[in-house]
Amino acid sequence: MLADAGGRAYPRHEIRLDKACLNMYISAMAQAVAPSPRKPKRRFDSPQQEAFLNLWRTYDRMRALEEQLFERYELTPQQYNALRLLKAAHPNPIATLSIAARLISRAPDITRLLDKLHERKLVDRQRPADNRRTVMISITPGGLQLLDQLAIDVRDCHARQLGHLSASQMRTLIDLLQKARAPHEPEGSDWR
Repeated sequence: MLADAGGRAYPRHEIRLDKACLNMYISAMAQAVAPSPRKPKRRFDSPQQEAFLNLWRTYDRMRALEEQLFERYELTPQQYNALRLLKAAHPNPIATLSIAARLISRAPDITRLLDKLHERKLVDRQRPADNRRTVMISITPGGLQLLDQLAIDVRDCHARQLGHLSASQMRTLIDLLQKARAPHEPEGSDWR
């Protein structure tokens, strides 16, 4: 015979748990089964590596939102950037190499990028009579119209990307990114 916490006797095959014992048992089992809420600690070789990898991951997450938007308009982010540069200069044309130098991210094949925009009649090309090696690019009315159509969607995309930051956090982020990038910008860059 066995006795419970209250002193009542039970045959060995009828072992009973009192509520206090049962609650302790359930709590211990739940803790043993529950996943740990802690994230595994990431290891970085340096604070610079941690910052760089965070920049890279952030870019990847934000780029995914941007690509979803531009795919709906059959554009790449670089093509959109080129159209914006041409709109800023409108009605004046810009030399192909000047567009390449002013793009936010380097375009290894600026000619191909502009060819695709030309095929869609979003840009025009002209070769000046005095310098046939230079190709001057200007935005067409169709290109201007496409940018107008995109304007609200692009603003919404930027709000989804960074709208969760306060104005002061945004200012701090911009300032830090400019400081981090400054020594790596070429002389004469619009981004210096």
